[in-house]
Amino acid sequence: MPTVISISQLISDIKSTVQGNYALQDVWVQGEVSQFTQAAGSGHCYFRLKDGAATLECVMWRAQAAFLRRLPAHGDLVQAHGKVDVYPAQGRLQLVVDLLQPTGLGQLNQAFEALKARLAAEGLFDPARKRPLPTWPQRVGIVTSADAAALRDILRTLKARFPLVEVLLASTLVQGSEAPAQIETAIQRLNRWSATVEPIDVIIVARGGGSLEELWAFNDERVVRAIHRSAIPVVSGVGHEVDFTMADFVADVRAPTPTAAAALVAPDQRDLAAQLAAAADALTAQMQARLAAARREVQAQRRLLRRVSPQQQIAYRRQRIDELLYRGQTRIQARIALARARIATQQARIAALNPQQVLARGYAIVQVKASGAVVRQAAQVTPGERLRVQVADGTFEAEVTADDI
Repeated sequence: MPTVISISQLISDIKSTVQGNYALQDVWVQGEVSQFTQAAGSGHCYFRLKDGAATLECVMWRAQAAFLRRLPAHGDLVQAHGKVDVYPAQGRLQLVVDLLQPTGLGQLNQAFEALKARLAAEGLFDPARKRPLPTWPQRVGIVTSADAAALRDILRTLKARFPLVEVLLASTLVQGSEAPAQIETAIQRLNRWSATVEPIDVIIVARGGGSLEELWAFNDERVVRAIHRSAIPVVSGVGHEVDFTMADFVADVRAPTPTAAAALVAPDQRDLAAQLAAAADALTAQMQARLAAARREVQAQRRLLRRVSPQQQIAYRRQRIDELLYRGQTRIQARIALARARIATQQARIAALNPQQVLARGYAIVQVKASGAVVRQAAQVTPGERLRVQVADGTFEAEVTADDI
């Protein structure tokens, strides 16, 4: 029967073989850095070195990483010194790095910068051509893999923020050599749908984080030009916050993650509710102010109408007539009283000149009976002449005697 050993025994044998090869315990390798991370707690660094044909897992312990002037970035071309070892828990071959020297940009980074410069010169990244996102999108197109976690994050965010929005998925590969052509086609399909079937307000082009090479499909010129030609505004949500691709530069808006892209295109229903409540309060206040102003205007018009009302004028004229009548009557009565006073004065004066009044005081009017002449002097009469004597209560005759003359 064959000899059967455990997996741990096999890995231990491989580890011993590798460690026993002194040529592998002091080795220099050159490659491009990919997926570089530094553990927050331990400070150890984990990354990959790759060339055009192979990839090597690497680890650099905190003690050695402390001597790095700067941490390498994705795509940096470096030379690493260390020893080859086996990580038993995963049966993984890795290079334990104790020295890391930068040698320049890697091939992918060089290609990235060259393409970026050429497309920028054509004006594809010009901020002036970027379009604003719609405030109230009714329909959102999504370009990503149907199996990607990025799609689930986008859908969850859209549902939480704005459940009324409709979603159209143009599924595509987001990694690998066939991905650029599929992403280009997906963007074109959504544009045709928007033009011929029903309008799409915004497109999200998204995938989760990854290494520079894993995100390389979104640096492909076909994808960049498809986004540039899109008649629909495009939001790029590719990778994590530290990742940048050509899709980010050409898109109308760049989001740091797929979740953030969904948050950018969809308004938050809680904010909308607060805005509606504030708008309702403002509208109520405005209506109340307008009603108060209208009431004041109505009251002013009523006062004006009362002033110019015919009834008011009639009442005023009636009062004026009453006032004039009273003043006329008062004046007439005053004039009558004055006339009466004048008459009384004249009557008194007339009465004072009335012969009857003189006679009443004992005087008499003596007239010659024959001629009627008033006797004013004794020489006017002769003895025996008949006289008529008028006193207050009547007349009588008398005869002149000599003794009387």
